[in-house]
Amino acid sequence: MMLLAPVYVLLLCGFSALAARSRSLGRGLRLENPRQTENDGFQNTVTWDEYSLIINGSRVNVFSGEVHPYRMPSQSLHLDVFQKIKSLGFNAISAYFFWGIHEPKRGELSFEGFRDLQPFFDAAMKAGLYVIARPGPYINAETTGGGFPGWGTYTPGLWRTSNTSYVEAYTGYMKAIGTQIAKNQITNGGPVILVQTENEYSGFQAPFNEDLTYESELKAVLRSVGVTVPLTVNDAWPGGHYTDTDIYGYDSYPNGFDCAHPDQWLPAAVDNIEYFWGAHLQYSPQSPNAVYEFQGGAFDPWGGTGYEDCAQLLGPEFERVFYKQEFAMSTTMLNFYMVYGGTNFGGIAHPGVYTSYDYGSAIAEDRTLREKYYELKLQANFRSVSPAFLTSRPMNLFANQGIFTGNQALKTTQVLDVVGNKTGFYVVRQTDASTTAVQTYNLTVSTSIGTLTIPTIGGSLTLNGKDSKIHVVDYAAGSTTVLYSTAEILTWATIDKRDVILVYGNADESHETAFKFPSAVPAAAVVSGTGTIKTKVLAGNSLVLQYQTTGQTVVQVGNTLLYILGMFFDRANAYEFWVLHPAATGAFAQFSTQNPILVKGGYLLRSVSTTGGTLALTGDLNSTTPVSFEIIAPAAFQAATFNGVGLKLTKTRYGTLTAQKTPTLPAVTIPNLAALKWKTADSLPEIQPQYSDALWTVADHKTTVNPAPPNTTVVLYAGDYGFHTGNILWRGHFNATGAEKGFAAELQGGSAFGFSVWLDTTFLGSWNGDGVTSVFNQSFPFTTALRKGSTHVLTILQDHMGNEENWWAAGEAFKTPRGILSYSFPGSVATTVSVWKVAGNLGGESYADHSRGPLNEGGLFAERQGWHLPGFDDAVWAVGAPTQGIAHAGVAFYRTSFTLNIPAGVDYPLALVLTNSTTNPHFRAQLYVNGWQFGKYVNHIGPQTSFPVPQGILNYNGVNTLGVSLWAADAAGARLDSLALKLTAKVESSMAPVVNQPSAAWVKRPGAF
Repeated sequence: MMLLAPVYVLLLCGFSALAARSRSLGRGLRLENPRQTENDGFQNTVTWDEYSLIINGSRVNVFSGEVHPYRMPSQSLHLDVFQKIKSLGFNAISAYFFWGIHEPKRGELSFEGFRDLQPFFDAAMKAGLYVIARPGPYINAETTGGGFPGWGTYTPGLWRTSNTSYVEAYTGYMKAIGTQIAKNQITNGGPVILVQTENEYSGFQAPFNEDLTYESELKAVLRSVGVTVPLTVNDAWPGGHYTDTDIYGYDSYPNGFDCAHPDQWLPAAVDNIEYFWGAHLQYSPQSPNAVYEFQGGAFDPWGGTGYEDCAQLLGPEFERVFYKQEFAMSTTMLNFYMVYGGTNFGGIAHPGVYTSYDYGSAIAEDRTLREKYYELKLQANFRSVSPAFLTSRPMNLFANQGIFTGNQALKTTQVLDVVGNKTGFYVVRQTDASTTAVQTYNLTVSTSIGTLTIPTIGGSLTLNGKDSKIHVVDYAAGSTTVLYSTAEILTWATIDKRDVILVYGNADESHETAFKFPSAVPAAAVVSGTGTIKTKVLAGNSLVLQYQTTGQTVVQVGNTLLYILGMFFDRANAYEFWVLHPAATGAFAQFSTQNPILVKGGYLLRSVSTTGGTLALTGDLNSTTPVSFEIIAPAAFQAATFNGVGLKLTKTRYGTLTAQKTPTLPAVTIPNLAALKWKTADSLPEIQPQYSDALWTVADHKTTVNPAPPNTTVVLYAGDYGFHTGNILWRGHFNATGAEKGFAAELQGGSAFGFSVWLDTTFLGSWNGDGVTSVFNQSFPFTTALRKGSTHVLTILQDHMGNEENWWAAGEAFKTPRGILSYSFPGSVATTVSVWKVAGNLGGESYADHSRGPLNEGGLFAERQGWHLPGFDDAVWAVGAPTQGIAHAGVAFYRTSFTLNIPAGVDYPLALVLTNSTTNPHFRAQLYVNGWQFGKYVNHIGPQTSFPVPQGILNYNGVNTLGVSLWAADAAGARLDSLALKLTAKVESSMAPVVNQPSAAWVKRPGAF
């Protein structure tokens, strides 16, 4: 995914300067690679030219959203997410695949369980979405190690280069994942149309530069296993890196990641996008302008303000301005990162993010729809019915302030169809992106009947602050020519030889739409609604309608039906329209864009199918009051059902059908977790005198290939011993000299990590962590003097927050060690540790739980024993709840079970919700649902307190096991203030039945200690 902090700060503060420097370096260090032809020579199904992608001979507007299969382990829910993306008006999804979960032990590749990618591809196919596959080997993506496997931390050589050891490391994975992808290519009847090699291969650790051999070898590996569709690359900015590929593209995150200030935009934030067109022409003039990652939200770090702020920063206003500017750049291949973020369950995340990967996306983590979903739907539907856009070009970059409007506070980009030579798109925005001022203007443009100043009937147009509009000129909507429209076009469809056009504007705005007729000008009449129109006949048999966008008004103009939609405070009137396409026939039936059916109403409409004269609609409703529908369909359809239930239809005077449906949202009983019987046991027996660490791994490496040389007599890096996730425990045995005053240690665990130290059974103290510190040195005084010659054990419990990403190619950031960097005994330089031992997840890289994967468990005693798994017998445990907690520093584990009985036909997402408290002492808690770790909570850092758990991980019709680990980091102990299971939404739904994700139950674990 996106850039590291130093890079995106540069992008925001000096994008053009950085890009210019990149171009200069590129010219100085190497020759630009020649651009490719419009066909890769391997197949002719997916081709391209300088304007757009072409599939089976037809131009395609690639409007796509990023979804990661590994962040939704409940595979039954892929289809639900994909159907929601399809209903947005999108035609594709993009997906990273995560090397580290497929090859956690070198040479042992796994595509079992939730790592099986076939259900993901099958769901995309069923929903009718193309797939842009992005297998890495490096992905970034706020993922531990940037997607690299943990064993890479002790593998010699520079990664992301043609270094032999790295090539040998990635080849097995790339062949295996490439084979999976090839099997699902469009040429083999699957949904994959593009495959990305590497990711953001743009920044290079000095003194290294772009490695052309590496690029060539990666492509060769994919081709060798049968990948024939075009290969792509996304440069981290349009800097001309990795240009020797089929369809070059780049990233753009123009509004940054400052979710703490969700109302603040940089004044010139939109201007940076204009630079991209020139860079595109410089580096890839023979392929479409492609942005493989455009900002769909933002990640939030430990200690952040939460994803609702991110959703506001990158909300509907952001979409209206920035996405339309991408339209202004003729970006015919546009992918939003993310459209659905999902969850960093277990140890998936790198240290910069927490459990939730909601991302402030259009589809929230619990799969509910935000307002920004509906705004995005307006734009997607417009693009999909505007073929002239696919052969367009921006005409006046950097010379657009005041142009066409005469208002210096506005910038207007003229986008013209240079192939059809008719249609024009005029994208109007504020010069100062940060302003909230309202501007008025008139638009002077050339049309097929001459130059016009619009509005032609009188008055002016209005643009609110943080808004943007696309005005069209000489726009074809079926057989109707729209001479111009200042109201934005939502969509159009030709139904029974009648053109139906939907336009919208903000509440009470004045707009004009003009039609050009081949002969006499017909009369215009309001056939529905309370709105009024003014008309004026122009030259060339043209008719202007002036109106206000308030409510819904339907106007009949000859054989054209114009829907005028006013947007209220939540813009719901236009948001409620859905464009559905009945399936065609054949293997790609769900990809059809023919025979559209327009339907107004409902929280979500998923699909329409036809049988005889009946329309069968499926969708979701979240209202407790009746929902009104209006169906715009051929007259042959006189009956309709919604989710299988017949609708009582009424025909309007202008031929559409209306109906009402009262949602069914049954009451359900959600268990009161506080009232359940909880059991508890000590999960830190390692500090007890009778505990034996005989089965622990001896930390006895004298050398390491890690680029950070150790300052200890033996290597105390957890990764060097095969432990790459979760909590890590260290035990150091020593004989006292009698002069020791205490123990000091410097540990590294990543941002927000913490550690606690015990001398034998005595708690010495903790570093509790903060949102940014990744390494910390602390001294812990001994409370009593040690007797000379006495034997002791130091026990250190530390958090491993994930490995760093490795954005800088030829760098080794992901190898940054997790463990003990140095230690000493103040007062005694003679004291030495005779043996160090380390424990992490049971088995390390030979992990114990294959159904939940290598990153689900850490090294806590409870995890090693499998106490978090269903079926473990806790009968002998004491009664105790996490809200009671423990009265001393240490770790306790809690278990309970509950039954859910949620009926079919609904989607009731659930979340575990904690009360955030800074009055309790410091603690760290992990939440396990049926063995899956779906929550990591650090009470004084936060911000996450609600942890969604998807159906399929939760058994909605049966018994569920809930486990909680509580690490009390202060001497006084700790407890949770509260823990509850709560509904986050209630939706009547047509989603496909959910099958519980296969999850192994507890069995006695060989070698558990």
